[in-house]
Amino acid sequence: MDCSNCMRCDDACPAGVPLSQMHNTARAQYVEEEMSKFSVEYWRNRILANYRTSAWFASKTPRLANFAMNFGPARWLMEKTMGVTSEREFPAFATETFREWYAAQGGAEGSRERARESRRRRGDPVDVDKGVAYFHGCYSNYNTPEVGKAMVRVFEHFGYEVVVPDQGCSGTPMFANGMLEDARRDAETNVDSLSARIAEGYDAIASCTSCSMALRQEYPELFDIEGIEEVAANTFESVEYLRIHEDLAEELQAADIEGELADEFAYHAPCHARNQGLDRQAVELFGDLEDVGIKDVGKSCSGISGTYGWKAEKYEKSMKIGEEMFEHMEDAEGTTGMTECPTCAMQMEHGTGYEIRHPLELLEAALVEP
Repeated sequence: MDCSNCMRCDDACPAGVPLSQMHNTARAQYVEEEMSKFSVEYWRNRILANYRTSAWFASKTPRLANFAMNFGPARWLMEKTMGVTSEREFPAFATETFREWYAAQGGAEGSRERARESRRRRGDPVDVDKGVAYFHGCYSNYNTPEVGKAMVRVFEHFGYEVVVPDQGCSGTPMFANGMLEDARRDAETNVDSLSARIAEGYDAIASCTSCSMALRQEYPELFDIEGIEEVAANTFESVEYLRIHEDLAEELQAADIEGELADEFAYHAPCHARNQGLDRQAVELFGDLEDVGIKDVGKSCSGISGTYGWKAEKYEKSMKIGEEMFEHMEDAEGTTGMTECPTCAMQMEHGTGYEIRHPLELLEAALVEP
């Protein structure tokens, strides 16, 4: 299974053939009919595909998990027995998940009150219905809750109430590993909870471009679930949504960036952002922001493609694919990267040593008072 599910074939095909859908279906058929369920490869792939399950357990004792997962002999053993590369460091699990933080802030009720106060401060109608349902995905919940926090604070700044519905994994790593039944299980949960919120007037927002891609394109292509078309039609990537509904350019004109985010950023557009036509949005948005520079590091793929670059037999190919991006990053001024995709961020950091930020974090620094 050499396809990494980057989905660039969809853009490349001049006839508009849904090649990625065909690949997803063929992978699932191969796994179901040809791959031994007793093989190491099958169980390695299934564990990687169901990252949310592993992350849930790790979040119960995050400090212990962080030590154990990056203990040298343990990484060596995982490569020798499971085929998970020892070349990469496992991402740290947060000591407080995003959902725990959100609950501590008062949950939906707390967000509603803060949004009302923002509307009052901005001179907007206080009692207007203005809300979004946040699909945070696995990584922003368990590993980078700062992205989820930035999303909540930025949207509340514009007067949006943010609700966080029940959710499973978007299914992206499952699609890539031919685990369509696992993906369907989580898709049913996601469609049920998001469609209920959409019926109440909320739009679905994702901060990860792979998650928004799954909800708006792959779900209706692969599954027949009640409410799936409504979810697909009302799902947006977070910055995309704000650019549609708010005058971000005007707000950023008066912004003043100080501290560690007053920097030069090397921006990489994830493949799944390109598939949604979002590959230029960060460069266009932040290009004129004072005290900040942003350089697009080209159209190359990062090479990690989710779980693909974590497989020992794919590691070298993954790094080879990413070489062009690494070179462009090193040619850019500054040593901070930016992307919307968490696994692209892993690859960018791994290949250059740069710190990587999400566009929402820069928006938070520019617009939200500490």
